[in-house]
Amino acid sequence: MSDRQESTVVRRAGHADVDGLVACSGALFAEDAGVRDPYIDLGWPQEHGPGRFAAGIDDPDRLLLVAERDGEIVGHLTGVLGEASAIRPVRIATLVSMYVRPALRGGGTGQRLVAEFFGWARTTGAEAAEVTAYAGNAGAVRFYERNGFGPQSVTLRTPL
Repeated sequence: MSDRQESTVVRRAGHADVDGLVACSGALFAEDAGVRDPYIDLGWPQEHGPGRFAAGIDDPDRLLLVAERDGEIVGHLTGVLGEASAIRPVRIATLVSMYVRPALRGGGTGQRLVAEFFGWARTTGAEAAEVTAYAGNAGAVRFYERNGFGPQSVTLRTPL
């Protein structure tokens, strides 16, 4: 185990972690969506994140994890459990967002976040898990594939 991994704790988020979740979400938006999606609202994390994260902490169908190192939030993962429907009669856990500070990548923190997500998904009755990544983010796609995800569909878009 690397020093980076040993000193990083992955745990469920609490209300005291909302500011750290907002900061990580803002960094994710700036680094990923901000350079890949001209339609994304880069101000969303600061404007809507506090309420959204605070509400999700106590929601049994949502998962909010933080990676903490030396008392500071250095990463996060959010997930949601979808209900079964007539068209898709299984519950699917969706990994909504994940971020680890660039300096800590490659030390196992992301893999630990995903492993916790899979454990939560299984205990909540999900039969499958899914994640969406930008096609242009080859590093994220490779990371998710190394952690068990595989391609399911492709979304194509054109500006009007």
